Amino acid sequence: MSTVRLTTAQALVRFLAAQYTERDGERRRLIAATWGIFGHGNVAGIGQALVEHPALMPFHQGRNEQAMVHAAVGYARQSRRLSAHAVTTSIGPGATNLVTGAALATINHLPVLLLPGDTFATRPADPVLQQLQLPYAGDVSVNDCLRPVSAYFDRVGRPEALVPAALEAVRVLTDPAATGAVTLALPQDVQAEAYDWPGEFFAERTWRVRRPRPDRDELDAAVRAVRSAERPLVVAGGGVRHSGAEDALRTFAERTGLPVATTQAGKGVLPYDHPCDVGGVGHTGTETAAALARAADLVIGVGTRHTDFTTASGTLFPEAARFLNLNVTGFDAHKQAALPLVADAREGLTALTEALGDHRRDTGRWAASKRRWQERVDAAYAVPDEDARPTQTQVLGALDTLVDASDILINAAGSLPGDLHKLWRPRSADQYHVEYGYSCMGYEIPAAIGVLLAAPGRPVWALVGDGTYLMNPTEIVTAVQERLPLRLVVLQNHGYASIGGLSEAVGAERYGTDYRYRDADGGFTGPPLPVDLGANAASLGMRVLRPRTIRDLREALGEARAATVPTCVYVETETPDTVSGPPPAPAWWDVPVAEIATRKAAVEAREEYDRHVTARRRHL
Repeated sequence: MSTVRLTTAQALVRFLAAQYTERDGERRRLIAATWGIFGHGNVAGIGQALVEHPALMPFHQGRNEQAMVHAAVGYARQSRRLSAHAVTTSIGPGATNLVTGAALATINHLPVLLLPGDTFATRPADPVLQQLQLPYAGDVSVNDCLRPVSAYFDRVGRPEALVPAALEAVRVLTDPAATGAVTLALPQDVQAEAYDWPGEFFAERTWRVRRPRPDRDELDAAVRAVRSAERPLVVAGGGVRHSGAEDALRTFAERTGLPVATTQAGKGVLPYDHPCDVGGVGHTGTETAAALARAADLVIGVGTRHTDFTTASGTLFPEAARFLNLNVTGFDAHKQAALPLVADAREGLTALTEALGDHRRDTGRWAASKRRWQERVDAAYAVPDEDARPTQTQVLGALDTLVDASDILINAAGSLPGDLHKLWRPRSADQYHVEYGYSCMGYEIPAAIGVLLAAPGRPVWALVGDGTYLMNPTEIVTAVQERLPLRLVVLQNHGYASIGGLSEAVGAERYGTDYRYRDADGGFTGPPLPVDLGANAASLGMRVLRPRTIRDLREALGEARAATVPTCVYVETETPDTVSGPPPAPAWWDVPVAEIATRKAAVEAREEYDRHVTARRRHL
């Protein structure tokens, strides 16, 4: 057997460059590029290997380790999980900065390969710089923080251990039921150590991304459940997108006449104007979907995890409602005491459609409600005065008139996800990119870079509030360096709008949610802080447009859409006091309120909480 003498890091780069995925005849390179910030722990290992073999592995230079993971997640989601990125960091703080991004990737079932440097396996000095030393465990490093947020974790303590570790890592990355963040912790001495590797380790491998078909008995039970239901409702989640099951869902809905509501991850799997689409479901959804959910006797979940926002913390669906869950993971298929249909979303929908034959329910009973909802959307987008300062919803309305099916919108946190879920009219299956599994502030800008790398030539918009911008603007520099035409819309409302509203609702009186000066009593008073985020974006290399009015805004958005360089539209928004804002939440969300308090706001909030919590149900 022939061997190749390389360092462990060089061998890993060569191995990753030879891994491919294939699904439905589409073959993609699995690890299309590596992101990195170098320090001790990876500069002499992975860093040197990337220099040694530059033609094998494209490289992107990051500015923040968490942001690099977000960029990789954006790339993987846009690639429907068929292609991914790797992320390499130094030991210590560089590695622990991966934890938030890893949790986001694993929660959303999106593949990313994490390669944090680790302390010496041979322990020539103990402790080394940035090493966590524990008196009760000599084999623990800070990288162990990544274990609970990884779909797979291994520490490669010897060069030869890389062979099984790398193969297992790729197996998990390409498994639609198991994928997420995969972590290979790499001690810095092992990275640089040479070894005689079997030549077969570097041969091209194609990993077939499976499409498991449903079990016959589970399918029969599902058919009986659908046939016997009088008021079924489909709830479509992100699994529909990951599977590429949009056409299968459309066929299922059109053949059966069933309404389709969507989660944040699923919004767009049917166009907004499709007769069967009833909009977002749950706390941030539409009244149309909420009314159908409250009357449903069968909830058909397709690729959804049934989070609290979707179920309105267990208050949305009737107690007598049954659940049928089509999901590629058995864990999610059994939620809500459901009838499970464990299968790939496309295969499961196709099989269910065929098995139902000519079964059909009366369609269109929600058409009038849907028209009324679109009228509310129009009212939220309405512009009585073109020379006024825009509200947040009017910014979305201006963007709505500009985009076509090629545009992609990215958001994750603040008040924007709620507004977008209620109001946005998606034109294509992948236009709506809202990360709401972890709802991570600071996700949008790096994720947009990942999407731009996966979908070159398409207009990509990162929509952020001021709070989110301050969390993580660093990858603007990466967009400038890579000459990526990122379109960034920053909405400046001088505080945390979403959590401020929640704070008011739960009796915390918006304390600590505005960007204002502190007074002598510890309160927050006075005018907003003199913070200019547009100037900050310009200092990082972006072209910045500053519309003052709605008329200016339309022009600025058009200019940004046509731009070939990173461009920021910086908008100071008005509160919707004189025009329609977004419609209120159609369903509850459980945020516990102080059971005992002296302040009137908290006492009243607790009374409201107690009224809602009695409606919570466990579907058993």
